[in-house]
Amino acid sequence: MCGIVACLLNDKAAPVLLECVRRLEYRGYDSVGIATLSGDIYVKKDEGKIDDVQKRLDLTNIPGNMGIAHVRWATHGLPTGNNAHPHTDCKKRIAVVHNGIIENYKELKDTLQDEGHIFTSDTDTEVIAHLIEKYMEMGNGLEAATRLATKDIKGSYAIAAISADEPNRIIGVRKESPLIVGVGENESFIASDVPAILKHTKKVIYLNDNEMVILNPTGVLIKDMDGNLLDKKVNIIEWTSDMAEKGGYKHFMLKEIHEQPEVIKNTLMEFSEIEKVVAKFLEFKRICFVACGTSYHASLVGKYLFETLLGIPTDVVLASEFKFSEGALDAETLVILISQSGETADTLKALKIANKKSETLVIVNVLGSTATREADHVIYTRAGPEIGVAATKTYISQLISIYMLAIAMNGDNKLLEMLQIVPSYVKDALGMEDEIIQIAKKYKDSSDFFFIGRGFSYPTALEGALKLKEITYIHGEGYAAGELKHGPLALIDDDIPVLAVVPPGDSHDKTLSNIEEVKARGARIIALGSSEDEALRSEANHIIGLKGEITEMLSPIPYVVPLQLLSYYISIERGIDPDKPKNLAKCVTVE
Repeated sequence: MCGIVACLLNDKAAPVLLECVRRLEYRGYDSVGIATLSGDIYVKKDEGKIDDVQKRLDLTNIPGNMGIAHVRWATHGLPTGNNAHPHTDCKKRIAVVHNGIIENYKELKDTLQDEGHIFTSDTDTEVIAHLIEKYMEMGNGLEAATRLATKDIKGSYAIAAISADEPNRIIGVRKESPLIVGVGENESFIASDVPAILKHTKKVIYLNDNEMVILNPTGVLIKDMDGNLLDKKVNIIEWTSDMAEKGGYKHFMLKEIHEQPEVIKNTLMEFSEIEKVVAKFLEFKRICFVACGTSYHASLVGKYLFETLLGIPTDVVLASEFKFSEGALDAETLVILISQSGETADTLKALKIANKKSETLVIVNVLGSTATREADHVIYTRAGPEIGVAATKTYISQLISIYMLAIAMNGDNKLLEMLQIVPSYVKDALGMEDEIIQIAKKYKDSSDFFFIGRGFSYPTALEGALKLKEITYIHGEGYAAGELKHGPLALIDDDIPVLAVVPPGDSHDKTLSNIEEVKARGARIIALGSSEDEALRSEANHIIGLKGEITEMLSPIPYVVPLQLLSYYISIERGIDPDKPKNLAKCVTVE
């Protein structure tokens, strides 16, 4: 995820751009840059935090009353000065900033290079500057050239562009990536999010997909991609700055839970890249997942998936315990290590061990992290930066990446087609907050909580228990439902809540029998299953019923969402800040 700001003022732009882009730091970033226009285009940019880059470059010391700025979270190309935004064309007469992913940038880049364009970065964004240059050289103005460029682009984008040949004019365009317009007194703005501009104006226009904004000295114009003027509502923002950074949500965790449908869509765009990774694989007789915490639960889903689809024996090992499994490694084993940050100490140590004997693949969310440099193969999740300590959207993106990897290795794209529908299931799950809030109110004072599930639902139960422990401080345990009679039933007592994960499928009836076991011992049953499951409804005290025909194999993705929400709302009821649970850190960099 990146942050964009653009402004057209009556005063010097660079200090305002820097101040605005600081308010987007919460989105996470690894580099920063500013471009202003005063006769020529002036660019200052580098990798690093804003304060550090400001000390090195004095970002505000460039002329002009208009410009664009950017904080970048690397997706294509390492976090370096050359890859930082803004990017310019060959003649440095055009500058652009961009948020999103250009899926066909490699083909576009090859074509533009064949036509004589010189590239200076590894990013997908730079193709936009050269496309605009190409169309302006054909006699088009900046607006028309930007419109033509977007027709060549496949993917998602929010773009702001300026040209030295058209002073006092900034073009912005949006498709599947957020972009808002700020309307001030004799000044106007474009930004990725409201907090960037709240100090300057509370009047905001929200752009929809395939809409363009033109900032000029007389105000703002909104058009569709055919050039037709649109009459857009001006909204008055009443958020505080803190609320705005969270998009109006009370906490980052809730915001990130609600971002998951978009995260799934973004991660699915990586399938072609995963196919390229798989094409380089050797033949494997064994797969071993290595991970910690939430990533370990994603790996357990991977075990069930790989053994079901591929028939390859698959193990899951905690990274902190992996050294004790070193003796089983060989050249016919693929070791898949999962880490949100790519800097998890235990996982990095396991990677070094695995590299000695086996082929290694890492699934990570941070481009350029240590894990990506040391593994044989890399798959990037597309979750964007996650601020809340408890993993939510990064877990979802890891699951999607694992499913796509299994599909790419299996060669059956039918499951891939089914994955495309999953975002709608997740949206439906997000729509169940009212029911979940009532359950949270009822069980907020519980001292113990049990989660049960079979097969693909067992890792979901484990993840639900972990979320509860992390942010509510309630003792939560997850069990394979069939293991209850082997010990855990001794812990069941009157009114203890047991949350059963029961999607339709092969494990459904046996899990119902396990529900009857705990119910007979006085447990209160919270059932997570299909909204049409009457048998489940008759057994449960409370039901969280998901809509749609979700197969058991796909259920780990949408079914985890109500569990995230339940933990979040119990945390709120207990007066705990879910973003900052005690004793925990976002990235565990020590063993």
